[in-house]
Amino acid sequence: MNGCVLVSIEIDAATVRRGDQLTIDGQAFTIRDMTALARGAKRLEFTTGDTLTLRPGTVLWAARQVSPRYGRRA
Repeated sequence: MNGCVLVSIEIDAATVRRGDQLTIDGQAFTIRDMTALARGAKRLEFTTGDTLTLRPGTVLWAARQVSPRYGRRA
């Protein structure tokens, strides 16, 4: 265990990261790589080899591993 926890976050083409996990049609997909496309879109490549084009106006929910030790300070 690496000391991280999974949190649900809202993502779009500007905020998506490698390692984010998306659930599509009940199946979990982890983002392995991304390619920037025209007009702010990104092509996401999953560990399964599948791809998805995320357009700038598309908002999705993802699970992201974060360390609770580096959260916001009060």
